[in-house]
Amino acid sequence: MKIALGSDHGGFQLKEYIKEHLEKRDIEYIDYGTDSTESVDYPEFGQKVAEAVKNGECDRGIVCCGTGIGISISANKVPGIRCALVSDCYSAKMSREHNNANVLALGARVIGKDLALEIVDVWIDTEFQGGRHERRVNKISDIENKYVI
Repeated sequence: MKIALGSDHGGFQLKEYIKEHLEKRDIEYIDYGTDSTESVDYPEFGQKVAEAVKNGECDRGIVCCGTGIGISISANKVPGIRCALVSDCYSAKMSREHNNANVLALGARVIGKDLALEIVDVWIDTEFQGGRHERRVNKISDIENKYVI
């Protein structure tokens, strides 16, 4: 598995912790930035990660900003992306099992480092259940396709 990582300045430090954690787990990643705590605009990094997942360069993505809200909205603008903003392990599990989320968003100013790493582990280790959930995910894609120009 290869993970695309991205953050703005508010999520930079959490992204760095996640990188260290992925290295300990021998999980490959590509860091799409940012590379410091200097102020930047989150949409750029949400888009880069989402496009890497959409194009198959990476299997899944993880994005971080201060709240996780802005960067998740940005990632979700890329067709085919199902970015889930998660702040607990149960939601991380359900986002994978039921929604086949392919990008995880975390709020660095909302959750602590240890909880964030637990969420990352649950999210990475959980597979999509398919079945009735696949029908529902397909309906989400149908809505998206209706509005894609």
